Amino acid sequence: MNKLPSRRKKATSAASVEQKPATDSAPKNISAQDKPASATIEVVAVEVRELTDQEQNLRLQLERRVERAFLEAGQALMELRDRRLYRSTHRTFEEYCRERFGYSRDAAYLKISATAVYENLQKFLPTNGQQIPMPTNERQLRFLAKAELEPAVQANVWQQAVEQAGNKIPSGRIVKDVVDKIRESPKVPNPYHIGEICLLLPKDNPDLRGKTGYWGVVTHVGEYSCTLQTWDGDYTVKIEQMKSLKLLDEDCFFMQQLCVRLRQLHQLASRDEAVDWLLQGLGKQAKPYLSSLQAKLLAAVEREYKIEWRQQK
Repeated sequence: MNKLPSRRKKATSAASVEQKPATDSAPKNISAQDKPASATIEVVAVEVRELTDQEQNLRLQLERRVERAFLEAGQALMELRDRRLYRSTHRTFEEYCRERFGYSRDAAYLKISATAVYENLQKFLPTNGQQIPMPTNERQLRFLAKAELEPAVQANVWQQAVEQAGNKIPSGRIVKDVVDKIRESPKVPNPYHIGEICLLLPKDNPDLRGKTGYWGVVTHVGEYSCTLQTWDGDYTVKIEQMKSLKLLDEDCFFMQQLCVRLRQLHQLASRDEAVDWLLQGLGKQAKPYLSSLQAKLLAAVEREYKIEWRQQK
């Protein structure tokens, strides 16, 4: 039986013929794109509504919260450290900050130090109606916190940095430049002298934790620091972390002798807890005398431990 001629090929060829004009037009499209016609774009203006009084107040409140965020963090860290509120879970404050907040030791103490500087600025910046921008993060205060400057000098540095920044909040680099210039200027001599009796002011120094109210004898005077000898050890502190009792020479001599006696008791390898109570009490009594009972108690403890004491002249 003869097969009917197939028409599939004809149909296919016809389709291919019909598609040809489309492929032929492609170059024309490309050439049209090479020479695009100019177009007009209409821009619609969007009206920006002014803030209402309520929105403006809310904005100011939120901005203040952002600005004070680092200050509140530093204050909280300071209280956590000073009251040892980490002691139930961590051995040291540094371990606690690292595991709880992800802060390194330097980062945690920078926040605390910056908080102390901020509080100094609040106290010592002029309040004659001039609005001076305050810091908004601890990085702006990094170099002020590290510099050994008096609180009044810190305020002066910040004021100069604000002026250099065009009466805006200065960057840490600007603050550093001002600090460097002040340090290059003639240095103010250390006001303390060897043999002077001073109080410890711990402030932001972690090494002085729990030493508030301790008195000691100045045994070394440096450019920006002193070594203070107390009943339980020697402490090298910045000059702003100590305060002179301004005693007469004979009163200083009495306190020097008393410090020696207390240190001898503290150095006893094994001593009764009552001795520690006496040491802590007298070590915080910044007065150039002992009451009759205090003198008797001290002498009795010295006899108990066979410590002979002869007052030097």
